[in-house]
Amino acid sequence: MTVTYSQDVTTSTWIGNFWKLLFRWRGSVYRLIWPDLLVYCTLFAIISLVYRHALDETQRVTFEMLSLHCEYFASFIPLSFVLGFYVSIVVGRWWEQYNSIPWPDTLALHITAGLHGHDEISRKMRRTVMRYANLTITFTFAMMSPLAKKRFPNLQAYVEEGLMTENEKRIFENFRKRTNQPDYWMPLVWATSIIARARKEGRIRDDFAVKTIIDKISDLRGTCGGLLSYDWICVPLVYTQVVTVAVYTFFASSLMGRQFLDPSKNYDHNQIDFYVPIFTILQFFFYVGWLKVAETLLNPFGGDDDDFEVNYLIDRNQQVVYLVVDEMHDEHPDLLQDKYWNKMMPDDEKNEKYTGDVPTGSTLNLDNEPQEEEFIPLEDTINENEPLA
Repeated sequence: MTVTYSQDVTTSTWIGNFWKLLFRWRGSVYRLIWPDLLVYCTLFAIISLVYRHALDETQRVTFEMLSLHCEYFASFIPLSFVLGFYVSIVVGRWWEQYNSIPWPDTLALHITAGLHGHDEISRKMRRTVMRYANLTITFTFAMMSPLAKKRFPNLQAYVEEGLMTENEKRIFENFRKRTNQPDYWMPLVWATSIIARARKEGRIRDDFAVKTIIDKISDLRGTCGGLLSYDWICVPLVYTQVVTVAVYTFFASSLMGRQFLDPSKNYDHNQIDFYVPIFTILQFFFYVGWLKVAETLLNPFGGDDDDFEVNYLIDRNQQVVYLVVDEMHDEHPDLLQDKYWNKMMPDDEKNEKYTGDVPTGSTLNLDNEPQEEEFIPLEDTINENEPLA
């Protein structure tokens, strides 16, 4: 599930509050890049040892020329531009996918308000419509999330979870024998039939309520289809390949180009001999960490630290919708007079210590008094018979 740290950044202190986040492991960049960084540092050390101890003078000169060549041409790779633009696309797509997650709550509210009755048939109708809504949502999750697919590997798993009956399972099996088209929408078709029957039997009192409920069912189907579109249509593969090749090519060339050469040769930027490439490691940390962010957010329905907790959503939906359409149907607390019954509005004096400054318009203190204009009389009289120049 997405790593949450909102409680740690509610108020910024004088030295900032991001420092306390740097020492977390779950969901951190350290957890993402440490295998790549270990491989990179190992290769860098091996090449450095070969240059310092295994080459003769002629081979060292050749190595140095190759190192300078790699360092010069690696600067031509537009890494920051390509990687930054790609990550911005992926992060935007990640947030849009979260906003596209279907929620059955609105449909449940309309069902409990529009489909009346406390008898067994009415209760069964409300619960069945919401079960079909949850079944559609779960089908959608299972089509794109490995976690949900592992939980629901076949139709029998839906029966065992209480989302489907044996009769409904046989209908799905017969449908899948005839076609391989997605069938996540089928329970919503059954839900619309139940709504039509409820209207015919007078359990829904007017056609406007029927239309509203059908609209919400249609919206739910559209949301599920839109979410599946993200799984079907990915960021173009060529762009992903370009970014990946650019990052790893840059750091592959830096294995040679960032080696510390003999200071006595007076090569540019090699006047001091180091053993640990501190700033190269930092650059690796930033760029490869950037790439790993894109890798983890590209498909947020997997098992990464910042992926969406699909199984929680499935369980949560089942609990909430049954509570809305069954336990809380036609029930509400007693109607009582509120605290400010005899007042026009709550007292501002009592609450001003909590509300703080009241927002006002920027022109509140602007002086709008009209200014007296100085009257300047005309010295010459206009002769109406004189032609205009």
